[in-house]
Amino acid sequence: MSDRLPHEKGFHVSWDQLHRDARALAWRLDGEGPDDGAWRAVVAITRGGMAPAMIVARELDVRVVDTISVKSYNHQAQSQPKVIKSPDMTVVGDGTGVLVVDDLVDTGRTIEVVRQHMPKAHIATVYAKPSGKPQVNSFITEVSQDTWIFFPWDMALQYVQPYRGTD
Repeated sequence: MSDRLPHEKGFHVSWDQLHRDARALAWRLDGEGPDDGAWRAVVAITRGGMAPAMIVARELDVRVVDTISVKSYNHQAQSQPKVIKSPDMTVVGDGTGVLVVDDLVDTGRTIEVVRQHMPKAHIATVYAKPSGKPQVNSFITEVSQDTWIFFPWDMALQYVQPYRGTD
């Protein structure tokens, strides 16, 4: 067990970095959909997947966008994941041609629940930790399991004391 707090091994993601990484994810997925390379729909895993999904949908010109909401965290502690809002299943069906986007796969438990709803969907995340990586089809950046990712929607700008020279 580490004596570190989550922020001591943190990976801070700015809005600019998230935008670049989400666009890189879109480029990786371009032409990979089953319908002549196109995707039928994008489903964001809320809440963290909403910003990357919007960027991916824009880049790939996908107009059908929906959400699935899975609650698996209570503050920073994981709990049993459960779906609290499903996408329009008449549109997404079994997931064929559907691109599911999230910001991060950590343990993969959220993705397991999503796959139960859309078993044939393509799951893509911007960031992936080793435990969850086998659950996704595509991702951009891998981070270590013990790294806490600070997303831009979780942070505020504030003054930071310099390491040296406080004068």
